[in-house]
Amino acid sequence: MDADSPYKLLFEPVRIGPVVAKNRFYQVPHCNGMGRTYPSEMAVMRGHKAQGGWAVVCTEQCDVHPSTETRREIRLWDDRDIPYLARMVDEVHAHDALAGIELVHMGQHGLNLYSREPVMAVSGGALDSVSPGTARVMSKRDIADVRRWHRNAAIRAKQAGYDIIVVYAGHSISLAMHFLSPTLNQRTDEYGGSIENRARLFRELLEDTKDAVGDTCGVVVRMAVDELMGERGIMSEREGREVIEMLAEVPDLWDVNCSDWTNDSVSSRFAEEGFQEPYIDFVKGLTTKPVVGVGRYTSPDKMVSLIKNGVLDMIGAARPSIADPFLPQKIEQGRIEDIRECIGCNICVGYSNLMVPIRCTQNPTMGEEWRRGWHPERIPAKDTDDRVLIVGAGPAGLEAARAFGQRGYDVVLAEASRTLGGRVMREAALPGLSAWRRVKDYREYQLSQMGNVEVFFDSEMQSATVLEAGYSLVVLATGASWRQDGVGRSSKLPIPGHDQPFVIGPDQVMDGTPVEGPVVIFDDDQIYLGGVLAEALRIRGLDVTLVTPGAVVSAWTDLTLEQHKIQSRLHELGVNIIPLHTVRDIGDHTVTLDYVYSKAQQTLSAGCVVLVSTQRPNDQLFFDLDATQSTWAAHGVRRVVRVGDCYGPGTIASAVWSGHKVARDLGEPEGDDVVFKRDVVALPERLR
Repeated sequence: MDADSPYKLLFEPVRIGPVVAKNRFYQVPHCNGMGRTYPSEMAVMRGHKAQGGWAVVCTEQCDVHPSTETRREIRLWDDRDIPYLARMVDEVHAHDALAGIELVHMGQHGLNLYSREPVMAVSGGALDSVSPGTARVMSKRDIADVRRWHRNAAIRAKQAGYDIIVVYAGHSISLAMHFLSPTLNQRTDEYGGSIENRARLFRELLEDTKDAVGDTCGVVVRMAVDELMGERGIMSEREGREVIEMLAEVPDLWDVNCSDWTNDSVSSRFAEEGFQEPYIDFVKGLTTKPVVGVGRYTSPDKMVSLIKNGVLDMIGAARPSIADPFLPQKIEQGRIEDIRECIGCNICVGYSNLMVPIRCTQNPTMGEEWRRGWHPERIPAKDTDDRVLIVGAGPAGLEAARAFGQRGYDVVLAEASRTLGGRVMREAALPGLSAWRRVKDYREYQLSQMGNVEVFFDSEMQSATVLEAGYSLVVLATGASWRQDGVGRSSKLPIPGHDQPFVIGPDQVMDGTPVEGPVVIFDDDQIYLGGVLAEALRIRGLDVTLVTPGAVVSAWTDLTLEQHKIQSRLHELGVNIIPLHTVRDIGDHTVTLDYVYSKAQQTLSAGCVVLVSTQRPNDQLFFDLDATQSTWAAHGVRRVVRVGDCYGPGTIASAVWSGHKVARDLGEPEGDDVVFKRDVVALPERLR
């Protein structure tokens, strides 16, 4: 790095007890949907982050015993769990980074569906998730057992080669935090009552870990200093401050945040980057040990200011490290414009919650590092003589053009409009989604640096013009359109009355079609768009009623940690919400609803009806070309493919992935065989 670089401060080493981080970039623990189920994928994914310059790369939470068990995370129950976790260590160490592991007992948050062990909790009570059973009150013997299990897991982690052991008291899912809680901890013994007593187990776990492995491993605390619950929860001006004052010099580093996970990983729709700073900025003044915090930071200037202003010593990140595993290296090399900035959409969180490898809207290689061999920055050079025509400059078309261009192919990108981005820019104009335009901005800049990629606007392509262009590979990224007939998840046939002029679809709303109230939105999509459109129309001053067959608004967003915030915001704005109803028919400015559990009906007045149902691929060009396949060779056309929403409407992340995949696949044999590696369990010989 240039000695005069304003960012050299970010590349100073930081001591964490007996180990030293080579710079100030710290990938905090984060879920990934891989874990013990897909351990090879997990290990290689973490290794790429180390290669990208992260000085510390941590696991997700690691269960220490069968009495605390989740279905998707890693475990250190006994020595049999060491080998696959050691593989991750090897991947991280190969790039001179430190490997960290986050140990946890989850108390009442662990359902133990696999182990079937009874759930235990600080004071007993209901489980944190809807599941049969009640947590039992922990005895003194239980507390001693937890300390022993945690200590043993720390020793095994050291044996696996981990450099940093994280003692976890955050996100409202850890037993240590439950003991700290003024609400959950109703004990009357030495582990309850005063904050000194409620912090006793936390102190013991920390001191036990230091005693067991602190000679060679950095022992880190990850703690939520505020639950944003007011008096009912941990508060930064109360327990947060008091615990740090009590234990200030005990851990080797403080990793501090807000809980629960919905706050710590709040989406860009509901919070700006760095929103946690007012809750954590006091910590540095209470300890001489280094402090880490997160804030979805992608700007190196902001990172430097956090260090200089004494807020943080290391820049923590989960989602930005997913969007760009090479973010630190790009800053070090002065390639700021090449950073793939996180857009805060939480698609990564959503798919982790579905217990599959995470994916990322910005980074299509996330989750594909091992099984497909996709590197976040490198892509094989071209191995054919194809010239590529891409029709459509939405997220799929832009990524296809960028990836083909990176491989060295000559590419023409034809866009029918005068702007890039397609649905990305339409949706980014909706309330709270402005950060999504980064999908377009990143790719637009990359294309501007490629002399082998040309972009043409106002280029409406027909089958004849495609053939006349004479490109050997034609990639159709023409997107999709929202249906206006109401066919969706619950309505498998068009809704009677959908063809009236006051009935429109999402595309018309996003295009700025004049709308008169009262507005009835029927959200049969139930992902996110219905709720955003309701907010947008309400902000215009219209009376809005949102009807959904689901029990809640935008049900999918429970996975992305947004559902409660969405419904709360709509309620605050005065949107009328009618759940558990479908639309029977649309009359003369009326909408008749059916209750999903009976024959009860109600009728609403409507100046406008917006039907948010499903998307239909814009694939007519594909079928027109397919009908002329016998003439392709004469025009030099070898292959025509669809990508993104034109092939299968879905998320923006799916469209970007599809565009990337077609560029990777060119030159690969076509067929139906499984084309990616799988983690397959090998049984011992005696069990075969």
